[in-house]
Amino acid sequence: MRYRRGSAMSSTPTKPPKDPRATPAMRQYFEFKKRHPDCVLFFRMGDFYEMFDDDAVLANRVLGITLTERTAGVPMAGVPYHAVDGYLRKMVAAGYRVAVCEQVQDPREATGVVERAVGRVLTPGTLSDEGLLDAATPACLAAVAFLDSGDAADGRVAAAVADVSTGAFIIFEAPAGRIADELLRSGVREVLFAQTATGETPPRAERLLDALGVAGTPRPAWEFRPAEALEVLTSHYRVSSLAGFGLRDDDPAVSAAGAALKYLIDTQSPDPRSARAALAHLAPPTRANPDDALTLDATSLRALEVERTMRTGDADGSLLGVFSGRDGCRTPMGRRLIRDWLVRPLADRAAIEARQGCVAALFEDSRTAAALDETLTNMQDAARIAGRLGVGRATPRDLVALGVALSRLGGLRDAIAATPAFAGFAATLDGQRAALAPLAEEIARTCVPDPPGHLRDGGVIADGVDAELDEARAMQRDSASYLAEYQSRLIAEHGLPGIKVGYNRVFGYYIELTAAQARSAPASFIRKQTLKNAERYITPELKGFEEKITSAEGRALRREQDLFAALAGRATDRAPVIRAFAETVATIDCLAAFARVARRRRWTRPAIAEKPVIDIRDGAHPVLEAALGDRFVANDAALGTAEKPANLALITGPNMAGKSTYIRQVALIALLAHTGSFVPADSATIGLIDRIFTRVGADDALHAGQSTFMVEMVETANILHHATGRSLVILDEIGRGTSTLDGLALAWAIAERLAGGDEPPRTLFATHYHELTTLEDEAPGRVRNLHVAVREWGDEIVFLHRIEPGRTDRSYGVHVARLAGLPAAVVARARELVETLTVTHEGSAPAASTAHTPRRAGERAASAPQLPLFTEYVEHPAVADLRALDLDAMTPMQAFDALRAIKEKLGD
Repeated sequence: MRYRRGSAMSSTPTKPPKDPRATPAMRQYFEFKKRHPDCVLFFRMGDFYEMFDDDAVLANRVLGITLTERTAGVPMAGVPYHAVDGYLRKMVAAGYRVAVCEQVQDPREATGVVERAVGRVLTPGTLSDEGLLDAATPACLAAVAFLDSGDAADGRVAAAVADVSTGAFIIFEAPAGRIADELLRSGVREVLFAQTATGETPPRAERLLDALGVAGTPRPAWEFRPAEALEVLTSHYRVSSLAGFGLRDDDPAVSAAGAALKYLIDTQSPDPRSARAALAHLAPPTRANPDDALTLDATSLRALEVERTMRTGDADGSLLGVFSGRDGCRTPMGRRLIRDWLVRPLADRAAIEARQGCVAALFEDSRTAAALDETLTNMQDAARIAGRLGVGRATPRDLVALGVALSRLGGLRDAIAATPAFAGFAATLDGQRAALAPLAEEIARTCVPDPPGHLRDGGVIADGVDAELDEARAMQRDSASYLAEYQSRLIAEHGLPGIKVGYNRVFGYYIELTAAQARSAPASFIRKQTLKNAERYITPELKGFEEKITSAEGRALRREQDLFAALAGRATDRAPVIRAFAETVATIDCLAAFARVARRRRWTRPAIAEKPVIDIRDGAHPVLEAALGDRFVANDAALGTAEKPANLALITGPNMAGKSTYIRQVALIALLAHTGSFVPADSATIGLIDRIFTRVGADDALHAGQSTFMVEMVETANILHHATGRSLVILDEIGRGTSTLDGLALAWAIAERLAGGDEPPRTLFATHYHELTTLEDEAPGRVRNLHVAVREWGDEIVFLHRIEPGRTDRSYGVHVARLAGLPAAVVARARELVETLTVTHEGSAPAASTAHTPRRAGERAASAPQLPLFTEYVEHPAVADLRALDLDAMTPMQAFDALRAIKEKLGD
């Protein structure tokens, strides 16, 4: 809504009230607002960014800042310019776009309204400023183009992903059923899609945004047309075709790449008057193949807690948290890359073993590891600094930090020089040194070591760098001695010992006399200002000096700005090499972190095999082993080995005993092995895996009309349709969300499907359906029973957390409930009921006919010794009456009357 002033009716003509929005500044504000109607406009006015009308009301609600009115009827709210980053970050995180309108003219030089321009538009996927980003997390923009009509899961989707903060730019294609997972792993925060003629979000784009939980931005459909997209790309990179980038001009992903680039240009340089280079650092798009990595879908990332825990949503307690803190990466580039390695593990054996070789070298050579640690610690984020240079927003501190980071190239090269496993990295650094070492030296020579955070007042360029700057500065430094000499001369000439010569930023230079001495002021003194007890004057000589000094200050500042811009431009020209150096640093940093964790926690190097096998000896959960220390119980795991050829392990046992931990730790060990990391085990052999599937925990999607059980079945269906002989499947309590008989039948059929076929996946299946353990007898060599060991002493149980061969027939649910703190009366009643409320006959063996009879799972489950749930038998009063009858003593008529009475009672 818009706020407008009302007008009162009067019997006499009155002059229309002046429109409070008609001032020059407000007209300027609304002109920019018209250009950016979908943005919250932060309008710079002096020391504040102001918002008006609806934007002010929104800022009051989202940012919690005070809503006020300087002019009646015009709501306004503002934030201090020096603290704006925090407010911008909060506004963007809340899902709003922000246009930042800056003053591009010195207010002292303005004759009317200060000239302004919108220099950037901030959106969730286009952030580059340090204060708006998490150093360890990517914040990428994606554009998607649906290549096929319809909603089929195998329909092709082209995508482009750009990270404006670092300049990375990739394109790829994926089936519609996998595109959300690929974008999630890429760290996408905003998705562009083609706008429909009606302006509504297309259903498949809506589903994609819901799956990702990120902002969606519709763009004009013409921006996705291949011809227009190609024109944007070739124009920006100043090429005639994309062949030089390894892409065809008719590549299906060009439409997505062109749309993404057009959006970045519009947001980073939205105003033609803004003198900023647009995306000078953005790399040309390169094609990525999602199949080159082990696939982890969103469900598996969440269930295995790879990035964050399900309970708190924090990295602490997740797999990523293992490589954080004192054992983690030392650089921001490394912290982002290690996250990418964990969500996108390698699928190629040679690449995995190459990483392992580097980790092993640092694991065994503590001296090299220590040298790397020293070189990498506190290294600045060269990749994102290059990004800010590319969009014209680098600060003096950024440039100096970049110089310091580049100056460590030689030390990094020397640290790995004697390590054969790092020979490739050493050669890469040698190639980068020629371009970057001179730049690092020039930055160190040109800038002061501790520069200010901005260039407004100068003080960035060191003395002795530029003769013109030194001359202007010398004039400024000489002003103090001149003023002292001038004051002494005035005192001597006029006999007024109270004369003071001073300066302030408002009135400039002045001569001050007390009120008493002002009566004797010389005629050459020109009154400038009257104070309570003094008068201030100026003289032609002092005025001339002021103009000379002011001119020197201006010349010095302009010269510093020119020198800084030229140096920043030379750094921007080397952006591709800086980005490559940052990638090299990040990779070495991640390998060093892998080695550091492995050495401190005594992890071991896993063997990578081509055959579908998992053989883990004394394996541990990588997160819980650190939290529990010696209390954690290690366990073996074997699937597809010569001694234990079964590809499906059924794990039974009570809740809280460790079934879920066990199956997760096997998956995490396999995942770590594919990243090139060592693993928490005494030994491990992991066959190459193409995908890790999980169905763990209870979840729902009520907003999409899906219950917990429906979500469970949808995820299980995805597994059954897509699991291959190279996949690893983790299932926890399948079938518990429906009736017992339906759930058992489904779990049985699912287990049979995963255990059968020519190339079954490796599967760990934790369940409370003890009936499934008969599958070991039906499919020998394919299914293997495991159970969690428990010891009982009277009413007490002890979970040993040991996984042992064989089956169990009890779940100990009542015992777990007692440990959880249920009221004693409830636990006691449950113990009474457990004897009668049972699903299967205790201790009964499966029918012999089920062992090798090829019947369907439902038929097999139906023929099992089964009783209905809640089968507690309580006599009806009619039964008691019937039992009390003495038929031998009754006549036929009496018997008939008694039978009629019993029937009536049954009817009641």
